Amino acid sequence: MPFVRRNYLSLSLFFIPPLLLLAALDFENPPIPVIHLSNIPFEVSQPGFSGEACLSMYLQSCGYDISQEQVFSRSGLDPSEGRGCQTDELIRTAQYFGLDPGPVWHSFQINNRQANLHEIWQDTLQDLKNQQPSIFRILQDGQETFVLLTGYDPETDKVVFHAPQDTIGKNRRQDRSVFLNRCMAGPTGQQLTLVRLELNSGKGLSLQNNDDGFSDADFAKHVRKLKQDLPPGDFRVVVEKPFVVIGDESLAKIKQRTKHTIKWAVDRLKQDYFLKDPDQIVDIWLFKDKASYEKNVELLVGYPPTTKFGFYSSHHHVLVMNISTGGGTLVHEIVHPFIESNFPGCPSWFNEGLASLYEQCRDREGHIWGSTNWRLRGLQGAIESKRVPSFRELCGTTREQFYHEDPGTNYSQARYLCYYLQEKGLLRKYYKAFRANVAQDPSGYETLSEILGQPDMDDFKKKWEAYVMKLRFTQ
Repeated sequence: MPFVRRNYLSLSLFFIPPLLLLAALDFENPPIPVIHLSNIPFEVSQPGFSGEACLSMYLQSCGYDISQEQVFSRSGLDPSEGRGCQTDELIRTAQYFGLDPGPVWHSFQINNRQANLHEIWQDTLQDLKNQQPSIFRILQDGQETFVLLTGYDPETDKVVFHAPQDTIGKNRRQDRSVFLNRCMAGPTGQQLTLVRLELNSGKGLSLQNNDDGFSDADFAKHVRKLKQDLPPGDFRVVVEKPFVVIGDESLAKIKQRTKHTIKWAVDRLKQDYFLKDPDQIVDIWLFKDKASYEKNVELLVGYPPTTKFGFYSSHHHVLVMNISTGGGTLVHEIVHPFIESNFPGCPSWFNEGLASLYEQCRDREGHIWGSTNWRLRGLQGAIESKRVPSFRELCGTTREQFYHEDPGTNYSQARYLCYYLQEKGLLRKYYKAFRANVAQDPSGYETLSEILGQPDMDDFKKKWEAYVMKLRFTQ
């Protein structure tokens, strides 16, 4: 329960003559007890999350285990902004939780300041007496920040408040007049504005926890840090969960690529294969041309690009693209972080085979569907010259063998095996069976033979090669 200390009248008053006693007592303004809502915890806010921290502290005092990050996630604020709630968003968030923030905005003329401040303070004091703190806005260097008023001492005329943006901001004390003046903001003219959010929960609180994976707050904090470290240039940031997209084209162009390539692919890949998002927030860098790509890749990962198209770095949690070469490689690379989180132990041949399948893709009845592509010509030439390894050899390659001892067919053979499975309606079935059995069949070869219904895989290879030779790719 909140701690309340009262100032009682001295017993000597009982010996004062009645008329003098009546004169001594002020019935309109009786003595105010010290008020301190000591049940409200204190927590330091994440950068820019002072308003969220104030709401979180109050909600925790009501018995709800809710963090400032969860408060932000209910705000509806676009994480691409890379900031916390400002006043309008904080009002909306308080209402989401079933709180009535009251009139909030109090505007008045500077020459009538004292009368208005007295009225606002009386309302604030009444809320404190009703065990309700208030959130006040303070402007610091032109930025909005928020504090939670939790008490008042009439003997010293000091307010008590939590300042979550400060590591030592617990139970700060300040002269009431100084505090209220800090809360007023306005231009150099005559108009002033004070912002106070009441925290009236009379209608009942509504706290459903719907967080799944990384929250909006996680993305907002990620973007905030990202914007501090952007390389030189005119870069723009768009959040498209589970990725953060950064590009140096126009914002409209970045949003178009985000919607029509990234979101389009992610929605369909998750529908058909992946239950989990990547284990880390992955940045997708879309550089507008070859010069920008080559200039910035080394700044990001510490080494120059080894491909002119793009690549995924698991170590740096980045996907880097020269987007002027098209979106096919972008979809290819998007597959890799999903494989990492959904299919631990997936061998390189299938990781690259599935990713390569969607270098050239389209929508087919709401599903992502791989088409023939430029890799076909080289594979057909290798088949004609009998240079394609057996499927046992392909499936048995280590990471080193697949990437660095490639006879020139590893990618194309893996891709067109996945293409064949897709066309026969077996690819998703194989993916699920392989993932489930990877401990017993780490290469996927035995599972492949079973799904194909082909105990003689050498015989299947001959049929598959004949199938591939009939395929055509028209660019």
